Amino acid sequence: MESLDLQLAMDLAAAQMEDDPDAIIFKRLSEKLHLRTINDLKKESLAIHDMVISCSGFPAGVPEEYLETMSFLLRKIKDCVMAESPVPDAHEADKSSFKHRSPVIPDDFRCPISLELMKDPVIVSTGQTYERSCIQKWLDAGHKTCPKTQQTLSHTALTPNYVLKSLIALWCESNGVELPKKQGNCRNKRSGIGGSDCDRAAIDALLQKLANGNIEQQRAAAGELRLLAKRNADNRVCIAGSGAIPLLVELLSSTDPRTQEHAVTALLNLSINEANKGIIVNAGAIPDIVDVLKNGSMEARENAAATLFSLSVLDENKVAIGAAGAIPPLIDLLCQGTPRGKKDAATAIFNLLIYQGNKVRAVRARIVPPLMRLLKDPGGGMVDEALAILAILASHQEGKVAIGQAEPINILIEVIKTGSPRNRENAAAILWSLCTGDSQYLKVASELGAEDALKELSENGTDRAKRKAGNVLELLQRTEDVIG
Repeated sequence: MESLDLQLAMDLAAAQMEDDPDAIIFKRLSEKLHLRTINDLKKESLAIHDMVISCSGFPAGVPEEYLETMSFLLRKIKDCVMAESPVPDAHEADKSSFKHRSPVIPDDFRCPISLELMKDPVIVSTGQTYERSCIQKWLDAGHKTCPKTQQTLSHTALTPNYVLKSLIALWCESNGVELPKKQGNCRNKRSGIGGSDCDRAAIDALLQKLANGNIEQQRAAAGELRLLAKRNADNRVCIAGSGAIPLLVELLSSTDPRTQEHAVTALLNLSINEANKGIIVNAGAIPDIVDVLKNGSMEARENAAATLFSLSVLDENKVAIGAAGAIPPLIDLLCQGTPRGKKDAATAIFNLLIYQGNKVRAVRARIVPPLMRLLKDPGGGMVDEALAILAILASHQEGKVAIGQAEPINILIEVIKTGSPRNRENAAAILWSLCTGDSQYLKVASELGAEDALKELSENGTDRAKRKAGNVLELLQRTEDVIG
């Protein structure tokens, strides 16, 4: 996107990262994405289906797990739309008319053996996809080849094809076809993960590949675990309970860049579960994640930053992450990363700076100059994050000194005049920190015309902005009284 919509980005992140997001998030997404009616959602579902089929997969450069996210969002937005405007009669009529039309099942959705719509598609070693029950019968009969290609199978493990399964679900919803019943899931009865609904056999097979496979098998297994962990809360519990986390931590040191990317992203997805955060840290992951942040591919570095943010939600981890040397490479990513990488780095830095010791580390790693560059570049889309971080740094004496040396008063006044409500609030907070106990900054602020901007903010800003603006105005008035 040419210009990042921060609210949209935050809503999309919350929808994916939280186990039970607030319904208001999906209402805002429905409006922002112009998916306001069931018809809008059907058109979007069909468009996704057509795109995937026309590309024989997903477009180049777009990760396959995005389809999982898109499918999830469409389902949740549909629930939101139905709750807002329930139209059961029209919906039933739609379904009835679809049934009368008898939609043609796309060939990609049919099992090559049974030619029926697949309910539980799985991938064999040749890359072909079959209905689980059909290919299992083929294998149980003693066959060692792929039915479609006749190639010899290098192994008989069956990997769930969740991307195709999501596409089939979207197609069924769009065409009024009853969704295929789930097959192949097992109720897990093992201690610690009893009651979780996950494909336990598939997870165990993937862990075997992680532990004993060659580079290609490890890469594929880590990638599949990455998708499984993204998919739902049950999988995150199952995967961690199966002992995957120490194996994934080992792969953070892999010499294969793609394997490393999969491993750190799988850990990111697993860390959404609160209990898993502790398991990841106890497995000694933090130093290895920091190493990926320093030396990995750009995608791996971005996801390492996001993982550190997720882990830093627990206060004790803020200390450990800072002590492991995470802040300098986060600053590097903030300076050199992609737009997404910069956002991930800024979010992680902000959370880490809640701990006082990390503020000192950040200042001594020279975080202020790059933040000022971001602040002076509105087109870069990082003004919000730069101001938020500067505001938290300004509450510490070393941070205050470093910010003052960057001569920020002019840009802060400009933000107070023209910025968004939250940015005006943070700019006023920074200005107040600088001016408290320092007549030189008060003099500069007065000379640059801060008083008028602060008066307007004290009347029309947020509650916090009004307080900060009022505090600075008091300081300015005292200075004028002394001079007078």
